[in-house]
Amino acid sequence: MESLSRLPMFSRRDVLQTFAGLGLSFALPGMDLLAANKRGKERQKSFILLWLAGGPSQLETWDPHPGTKIGGPSKAIATKNPKLKISDLYPRMAEQIDTMSVIRSMVSKEGDHERGAYFLKTGFRPAPALVHPSVGAILTHELPVPGLEIPNHISLGNGPSPARGGYLGAKYDAFKVFDPGLNLQNLESGTDDKKRQKRRLSNLNVISSSFRLGRQLQVKRTLHQQTIDRARLMMSSEQLDALVIKEEPQKIRDAYGDSNFGRGCLVARRLVETGVRAIEVTLPGFDSHASNYGSHVESAKSLDPAFSALINDLKTRDLLDSTVVLCIGEFGRTPKINPLGGRDHWPSGFSCVVGGGGIKGGLVIGETDPTGKEIEPTDPIEVNQLYATIFKTMGVDITQETITPIGRPMKFCDGKPIERLLV
Repeated sequence: MESLSRLPMFSRRDVLQTFAGLGLSFALPGMDLLAANKRGKERQKSFILLWLAGGPSQLETWDPHPGTKIGGPSKAIATKNPKLKISDLYPRMAEQIDTMSVIRSMVSKEGDHERGAYFLKTGFRPAPALVHPSVGAILTHELPVPGLEIPNHISLGNGPSPARGGYLGAKYDAFKVFDPGLNLQNLESGTDDKKRQKRRLSNLNVISSSFRLGRQLQVKRTLHQQTIDRARLMMSSEQLDALVIKEEPQKIRDAYGDSNFGRGCLVARRLVETGVRAIEVTLPGFDSHASNYGSHVESAKSLDPAFSALINDLKTRDLLDSTVVLCIGEFGRTPKINPLGGRDHWPSGFSCVVGGGGIKGGLVIGETDPTGKEIEPTDPIEVNQLYATIFKTMGVDITQETITPIGRPMKFCDGKPIERLLV
């Protein structure tokens, strides 16, 4: 069982400061908000990014080459897709992956962690004068959800490079929840002491009124009172229950696994049901320069049950057709095993799993050389092609241009969709 030592919890002050950047629209929730209650093409779509921080090895996940010089100890197992074999570290995924597609020929020009993560989360390489928004931020910007009282872009778990709003503004940054599913410390309104809460809010109003005197323009620019109101609304919203899993049956919780990532994936499903547009769940630990195989064995203990349970749960609840799920990291790992038994950074020919929400399942795209001699894979897929595909199935027009704060016209994506992946 994963250690339950945690990072410091949010304070109420942290929540208010975070919401200063969120600027979300908080109307009263409509009766038809829950995604699980909607059927057919009219149902809104959500996006779940399973982020494997550190760069997972394609050879120990979705593109094994057992029995070869580059294969390492990993073996291959059959899946429900007769065209696909994956690492034997993922027996549960072998039962669910047939509804997804595997791209084995992803290519990137960024082999550094920070730059690679930026590229894989935005579809653009880092630029000196511009910060690009993540895919989740763009979806949140373009596809707002009326009636949502909690953030529309949420990052679950602890890891580097959380999704950012970039030139769209800090209000589109992912709202970070480090301990998904466990509690709502400092996010709840303190309902067991309403008199104390009422007194504190009254005192806050006195201070706020005093602050506003003579500062009307400054207060308007900082959206001070609106920020406080939104934070208070969130802290009293029943939609916060989506972040807690205590009401879930034990059988469901066991299926996802008692890990930070497993709980994050279960919360992600609950957030989809609540109507949240973009969710990121992070699993760190893939930077395997030493003991690559052992590192991937440990990571698979969290990834295999959580990923497979998420897909199965979405299917069971009739949500997979309206939820795009992408599992990817910043790059892959070298075919060559180094003297420390590790694999180094490899942006040429790595793998991802994608499906749901109008993405065709059962495809296996591209292949890498089992000898490791050929650097470029067959049928290479660029990062911007992948995201153009996701934007198209989500209903975002990537041909439109937005003007950045420095007056620069920018498209959300400069790639073309992979038509064979679209239903």
